[in-house]
Amino acid sequence: MIIAYCPSVNGLDRHELLPGDPVPATSVWIDLVAPTPEEQQAAEKLMGAEIPTRDEIASIETSERLYLEPGAVVMTAQLPIATRMIDPALSSVTFVASAKRLVTVRYGEPKSISIASKRVQADKTIPHNGPAVLFAMLDIIVDRCADEMESASAKYDELAVEVFGDGLNTRKTASYQIAIKRLGQIGLHVSKMHDVCTGLARMLFYISTHAKRLGLNDDQLADCKMYGRDIHSIKEHGDALDNKLAFLLDATVGLVTLEQNQISKIFTVLGLIFLPPTLIASIYGMNFTNMPELEWQQGFLFSIGLMLVSVVATFLFFRWKRLL
Repeated sequence: MIIAYCPSVNGLDRHELLPGDPVPATSVWIDLVAPTPEEQQAAEKLMGAEIPTRDEIASIETSERLYLEPGAVVMTAQLPIATRMIDPALSSVTFVASAKRLVTVRYGEPKSISIASKRVQADKTIPHNGPAVLFAMLDIIVDRCADEMESASAKYDELAVEVFGDGLNTRKTASYQIAIKRLGQIGLHVSKMHDVCTGLARMLFYISTHAKRLGLNDDQLADCKMYGRDIHSIKEHGDALDNKLAFLLDATVGLVTLEQNQISKIFTVLGLIFLPPTLIASIYGMNFTNMPELEWQQGFLFSIGLMLVSVVATFLFFRWKRLL
């Protein structure tokens, strides 16, 4: 599908083209959503540059993600599709930019693209050229990355309060299993956002390197440096969050181990408490002839009482030593 954005009084008008429709020559932004070979060729003809295929977009080599075409700069970066999912899916989006227009190629639905679509249609202050649209989109993408990293940090804080405040109850196995699972989900979220920020940092550096080819003005160059610093700060925040997650994981496992050791200690002490009565029962279970208590009428009650006294005495001793 081809979505063309053409200049209008209120901003850029959005046009969804049907198969076979020509791409308007006035298009400032051409959004290719899972394009067919025919749609891709139509955009290439207007752009004057070759647009990479899906297999080429999926390539992970830096040289394949960032390169030059006659009159255009081709850049591929990963954007989050659904960051609210347990495993945030990523979509590779290719930006083919020139001084006149911008082409985006995508096979997913990144939220940043839909937000950018609404902004360029409503904001009259955005100039009608490719770099202006690209920088409006980059502003949204950077904000989204910051929001998602802050969201992960808030989830960490909530889980840390739960672990260190209330503690974990090993009598309910699911309590610490859920905590460790949530830690893994947050870590996976942060890891995905690291990938996004790494790709964006390379892309921003590449844009500043080829500023003349794109016809960037001084304000856009300043914005490019600012976005680069923002991405660097987000990555640093992610690194710090990774360290905190590792600490919280160790602390969670440590608390669980302490609780399990406490339970083991209780069983050990209980075994020691019942050791004296076991000894008494063993003595009276011997088959010796000369044992007065065996012929004594109150011998059974005496042995039972002796066992109870030994249990109480041992229990009070452990309480005095604060072992129970």
